[in-house]
Amino acid sequence: MRPILILAAATALALSAATICAPAYAQGAQQTVQLAHVDVTKTATGYRATKIIGAAVVNEANDTIGKVDDIVIGTDRMPYVVLSVGGFLGVGNKLVALPYEALSTTGRKLTMPGATKEALKALPEFKYS
Repeated sequence: MRPILILAAATALALSAATICAPAYAQGAQQTVQLAHVDVTKTATGYRATKIIGAAVVNEANDTIGKVDDIVIGTDRMPYVVLSVGGFLGVGNKLVALPYEALSTTGRKLTMPGATKEALKALPEFKYS
């Protein structure tokens, strides 16, 4: 009787080891990820969204023309900046969206050469969906 017990235990151990060592197969369609090499040094010295949101935007005369309310990645995968213009302390302000590339960086300043508050207020109003 004892050899049967040992044989049963050995069989159970072998089956559990085979289950643990067996390759796992995912269910559903196989996924592929396109990897790209990123220059981590260049990326690390870039501008973080958390540092840009809330920052003042000035023109070449150093006049504050708006404040960054948000950064939105469009369905076209392009980044857009949402600016808050006009108003006082968030009251009476208008949100406008512009391509992120409309902004320039001078040192740690965000600039929009040639822009004025009036020109930005004339743009269509942006509303979050």
